[in-house]
Amino acid sequence: MTFRVLLFLLFTNLGFSQIGGSDEVYLGGDFIDPTFNYGGLKEFYSYFYDNFDTSKVEKEGQIIVSFTIDVDGKMKNIRIVQDLGSPSVIETIRVFKKAPNWEPAKRGGKPVSVSLKVPFTFEFKK
Repeated sequence: MTFRVLLFLLFTNLGFSQIGGSDEVYLGGDFIDPTFNYGGLKEFYSYFYDNFDTSKVEKEGQIIVSFTIDVDGKMKNIRIVQDLGSPSVIETIRVFKKAPNWEPAKRGGKPVSVSLKVPFTFEFKK
């Protein structure tokens, strides 16, 4: 009986010893969102609309873009999920590529990569 209890305790501790290290999975803790120009998405939307040439939009609707902000604050993996025509895709990529770096997200005080998906809405004035 004592042997079984020792084996149970030994295997229980082995399971916990695998948590940690560089492959650690965070189940909570302090997470700080990435920031753009000392703000957040609101400032990024302002930057986007200020720099986007609206003459490139062929119809009303949304452009949806997914991208990653890496540990250095650079935007990578820019993908147009939904577009409003080829000219709007080219213009969106141009604006994204000339954007300044972000302050990366942080978890536990260390920079981490995050993926975002943001919509940009275009309506024609009537």
